[in-house]
Amino acid sequence: MKKNIKDFFKRGLVAAWGGPVILAIVWAVLKSSGVVETLTVNQVVLGIISTTVMAFIAAGVSVVYQIESLPKAFAGLIQASVLYIDYLGIYLLNGWIPLNRVWIFTIIFFVGFIVIWLAVYIPIKLKVNKMNRSLRS
Repeated sequence: MKKNIKDFFKRGLVAAWGGPVILAIVWAVLKSSGVVETLTVNQVVLGIISTTVMAFIAAGVSVVYQIESLPKAFAGLIQASVLYIDYLGIYLLNGWIPLNRVWIFTIIFFVGFIVIWLAVYIPIKLKVNKMNRSLRS
């Protein structure tokens, strides 16, 4: 358990730099679509800190796949839940999506998560099955 907590923090710190990069992309998109023209100092500070925390949590939560007692599907459910709460909370905190559009975010998030999870899981599963067949023969 101690190793998993250590790995969570290590992964989170490695990825935390990505928060401000993500924020810059979000602001560029909002500016190009005419949603945001200027930002206050408070918006900049909140955005930088909140997206750094978001990236830290998003990277750190992948440690659930190291816990051998958890089935992969349950680990995926934990990861999806933490990411959903993490992203939605940050987006609402920063005012990037209105409350009446949370349902759109939810659909896009879960469809995207499932597609990415399956795109990673299926090739790994096929490789493991191939290696197991090779070991048996």
